[in-house]
Amino acid sequence: MKIHVFITVLLFVCIANISFVLAQSDPNDFEGCKDPTLFNRMAGFYIQSCQELEFDRFGFQIGPSSYETVEGHHFNIFYYANDNVKLPSGLQVIANYTNAAKAVGGQKVYEFEDGGTQYVTLKIAKNNSETWISVSGADNGMYNIDIVEREIMNQQIVADAESLASLITETGKATIYGIYFDTGKSEIKPESEPSLNEIVKLLKTNLNLKLFVVGHTDNVGTFDSNIKLSQSRAAAVTDALVKKNNIAASRLIPFGAGPTAPVASNNTEEGRAKNRRVELVSQ
Repeated sequence: MKIHVFITVLLFVCIANISFVLAQSDPNDFEGCKDPTLFNRMAGFYIQSCQELEFDRFGFQIGPSSYETVEGHHFNIFYYANDNVKLPSGLQVIANYTNAAKAVGGQKVYEFEDGGTQYVTLKIAKNNSETWISVSGADNGMYNIDIVEREIMNQQIVADAESLASLITETGKATIYGIYFDTGKSEIKPESEPSLNEIVKLLKTNLNLKLFVVGHTDNVGTFDSNIKLSQSRAAAVTDALVKKNNIAASRLIPFGAGPTAPVASNNTEEGRAKNRRVELVSQ
């Protein structure tokens, strides 16, 4: 029996990341375009157009009228069939991508048909990261794929000590978004250093200032676990200020508010990212 395999995914683990073997390019590929590292392509197809954005937002359909907005590294590719190629059906296209995703631990989130075009939303979760895939295909020798590697945008702009002092004077608190933790953990990541340095400047410039260091989370997980996590993160920030920067412990009180004081809806990833924060509140 002849078996036609249109998508082959070869998986190997390298430094705890997912890596896949690339398919060979086609002479008709649009200049500068190539397959994503996640999948190769249907046999006999070339890339008609492509776009890659370092940080973007895309809505993946997860139900009849519901979408999951995912932010991160975005790939968009349109594939066209070469002449004299036996055309696969749209269903065949999305079935191939679905099987390839499942082969590496992914899952089908939602599948539907609209106006003769087949659609599927896939998700691959590995190592505290998510890759979302949308594939649409018809019976006309064309299909489209969107891939977003979910990530939180690196906060490159950090409020300086003077701005933090002004906010605390005016509102009684200042929100810090430049302190980073891995999901579910309380160890401060090295890229948090610029924000911590500004807090140190704030405290050393304003010697009478005493602060509650308040940790906040989104609502993912149980209430008790989020309260515990937010307390641990607040304590980690306090410890970093006291033990590494010689700030008097008597000036700081860590407190975990968990998900009890959101500043945005927890129904979207963007909102959940805003809710995961540290606040400095005047005592």
